[in-house]
Amino acid sequence: MVERKYLAHYIDAAFDKAAEACDYVRIGRHLEEYSEELNPDVEVKKNIIGEQSVIHNGYEVEASVDPFYFESYDDALSAKLAELVNTRATGDACRTTMVDVLLKPGEEGGEPTVVWAWREDVYVVPSSFGGDTSGIGIPFTVYKSGGRVKGSFDVKSRKFTAGE
Repeated sequence: MVERKYLAHYIDAAFDKAAEACDYVRIGRHLEEYSEELNPDVEVKKNIIGEQSVIHNGYEVEASVDPFYFESYDDALSAKLAELVNTRATGDACRTTMVDVLLKPGEEGGEPTVVWAWREDVYVVPSSFGGDTSGIGIPFTVYKSGGRVKGSFDVKSRKFTAGE
């Protein structure tokens, strides 16, 4: 069984689709769980002669990132989330990209290698701001919006390259 830590999720904290400007940040530091809910749009029907048909119209993928804490004053994703909250941003102001990466453990404790990487357009929508004494919380929901592209990902430089 592959350990959960080898499925990594990176959000572009620059919120800029230009590949040179991307600043991918791995989420998960305070998360005990992160699952993408696929929300499949499926309709099952039976006709009058007893045959069953299945119509599958796609997915409406979303994931909750809760908790998420304002890490530090110079953390790019924390700063961007605070900006979204403070400006009450909507629409394309909340749009960025996300890369999901499956990693494989390196040989003899070496760096992990990338098995596959997929980038997709997403909307990042904060759900609250503040919290208790444990820190400043900015939980958010990720709504995947298409444009899914297979490629490669360099873990050290945090750069995605499409089509590899």
